[in-house]
Amino acid sequence: MSASASRFDAVVFDLGGVVMPSPLDVFRAYEASAGLPHRFLSEVVLAGGDEGAWSRLERGELMMNQFTDEFEAECARAGCTVDVAELFEQVHAGSAPHDVMLTAIRCVRAKGLKAGALTNNWRDADATGTRPPGASGFLDGIFDVVVESAVEGLRKPDPRIYELVCSRLDVAPSATVFLDDLGVNLKPARAMGMATIKVTEPAAAVADLEAVLGFSLTEER
Repeated sequence: MSASASRFDAVVFDLGGVVMPSPLDVFRAYEASAGLPHRFLSEVVLAGGDEGAWSRLERGELMMNQFTDEFEAECARAGCTVDVAELFEQVHAGSAPHDVMLTAIRCVRAKGLKAGALTNNWRDADATGTRPPGASGFLDGIFDVVVESAVEGLRKPDPRIYELVCSRLDVAPSATVFLDDLGVNLKPARAMGMATIKVTEPAAAVADLEAVLGFSLTEER
């Protein structure tokens, strides 16, 4: 199937957990090394809800130093001590992009489709930017549009941020494929009419995307 025959005009990629390794993997490793209960960090984030420190960080409402104090306090109230500086050092250290995903993005654009990034992220400690960890070198020029939660004041799964990325790409949701590693973030995309792919392993997700689009996402030899 050629790109012109495809019903899709764009592919939108989450970053952490799709294009790059998931911060959740770092959470699990940190919990193990610090002697914390399994999923402790995720449970603190979930318990905080939309007004918790993590959600506010990703909406750009907290700078990193403010987040550090608030999240460490939330963890303490939940019964454990967390060193946020050490945690985020590990997040940044393990965030090199997956080559198979970078190749897929290039192939998507080479076929005439648009490629967007839709990421929940946070502001740098010095407030000079909002690039996701590990993204400074590869984001430039690879996507047509990058929508960042900390810039927009919206975060997935708020439906408005999906509407925003489609608007900036100038595509209909029904003509868009969205990849994310979290089911909660895929649900509103599906409700809007997007085709969705849950990512658990990069190469398998690229194969799923090839099946949806109808063309190869590996560079020709």
